[in-house]
Amino acid sequence: MSASRFATYFHVHLVSDSTGETLNALARAVCARFDDVLPIEHIYALVRSERQLERVLLEIAGAPGVVLHTIVDRNLRARLEAGCRELDMTCVAALDPLVAALGRYLGASLSTRVGVQHALDNDYFNRMDALNYAIGHDDGQGTDDLESADVVLVGVSRTSKTPTCIYLAHRGVRAANVPLVPGAEPPPNLTRLKRPVVIGLTVSPDRLIQIRRNRLLNLREERESSYIEIESVREEIVKARRMFERQGWPVIDVTRRSVEETAAQVINVINSGGGQIEVLS
Repeated sequence: MSASRFATYFHVHLVSDSTGETLNALARAVCARFDDVLPIEHIYALVRSERQLERVLLEIAGAPGVVLHTIVDRNLRARLEAGCRELDMTCVAALDPLVAALGRYLGASLSTRVGVQHALDNDYFNRMDALNYAIGHDDGQGTDDLESADVVLVGVSRTSKTPTCIYLAHRGVRAANVPLVPGAEPPPNLTRLKRPVVIGLTVSPDRLIQIRRNRLLNLREERESSYIEIESVREEIVKARRMFERQGWPVIDVTRRSVEETAAQVINVINSGGGQIEVLS
């Protein structure tokens, strides 16, 4: 048997004081340069305090590997690097070589002020605000504050509500989502919202069952339930569609749509009928 058929797995810890997207893309691009190497990614986003960093170091200690970071704050960076030295782990400041090369080319020196090389503009703050909002209003949380959303996505379980909201947040859109759970009433203020656009997400029963089965497998849940029983799933979807129709909410079928396509359609709905919002590129 050829040795090339065996892959090398290793832990890579990605520590960011932002969303971690840049660091994740960089790590994947680098790992792709090696044959038969498969990273096990651990992503720690929005790490901005000593307390958060100590929790990260505990996680890192439990899965030895390589640490990549884009931490800007000097105190946090020093603590992370010291912690990695204590654990005898490789720690790489992923953007430092590029920053240094550009500095030499431009003949410019970095300011001694903390974080000045990451100039934070309004777009950045809008994205962070939207991301914090999406996290705080995920899966029916924070329903007393839905009026401050740009959009509220409603749908049965596993209709890509959460990933769509997170994607929208990266475009500066404040998005909340509310699940429709069999046997439970939606929050009463959902049907009385004035400011945000409310959009229903639907999906074909067959596709929904497939997604839910995969979810149960990932959770190592083997027992059958109404969660994946065809008639129960069909009833869920029908009841949701009837609710959308009663409320006059626009509906997006996510059966054959990627998260990016769903988010684009949500933005189109907002800007075409429910008012204009600034969407960040």
